[in-house]
Amino acid sequence: MLKFKNLCKFYQTDSVETVAIDNMSITINKGEFVSVMGPSGCGKSTFLNIVGMLDNPTSGEYTFLDKEVSSLNERGLANIRKQHLGFIFQSFNLIDELSVWDNIELPLIYQNVPAAERKSRVTAVLAKVDIAHRGEHMPQQLSGGQQQRVAVARALVSEPELILADEPTGNLDSKNGHDVMTLLQKLNAEGSTIVMVTHSQAHAQYGSRIINLLDGKILSDHQIESADELHQLKVHGKARETQSV
Repeated sequence: MLKFKNLCKFYQTDSVETVAIDNMSITINKGEFVSVMGPSGCGKSTFLNIVGMLDNPTSGEYTFLDKEVSSLNERGLANIRKQHLGFIFQSFNLIDELSVWDNIELPLIYQNVPAAERKSRVTAVLAKVDIAHRGEHMPQQLSGGQQQRVAVARALVSEPELILADEPTGNLDSKNGHDVMTLLQKLNAEGSTIVMVTHSQAHAQYGSRIINLLDGKILSDHQIESADELHQLKVHGKARETQSV
């Protein structure tokens, strides 16, 4: 689904050149749940922005669904984002003046989806994330965990091939964070491809693959092979997080 070859991203000022992504080559296959980790400044947010076509690489190749992204103009990139990508942000990014229903429906309006189909899709996705009873509420009437479920529903309603999650549990307590990660894991089991940036070792281990970055390079790339291994990683990850508190 995603293929990067010799990907580089530099930021240049008058006196300093900062390397955010340094000659990265990697393939992400359809159906994977990839957790991207690393210390602040390692390049993981830059990588996610490039994957989401919100930022352009300085050099290298990026192929999405067999199409070379660098050859597209801004309109072409915007069309891919609307049709194929779903975004989940740490800060939810809901529109306070719109109800839960309207927040979720908005991407479909931008895509000119007919009203009857919009109603069907929003109804289905509200049920999927277990907030059907909150459709008429305003975002400020919801808990943080509920708001993130709305954000997940908004990402799903366009039926994207790829979900990009940027620290989706960063503003949540441990219980709501666990609930959101369990939801993402369920969506992945149903076929969604997910790329997630996270600082949480425990939450990273809900994925099927963990990539660690350092100084814009891949430090390690570990595929979780079995449910037993996943369970053990979660146990050890939670233990490490508890010790660090």
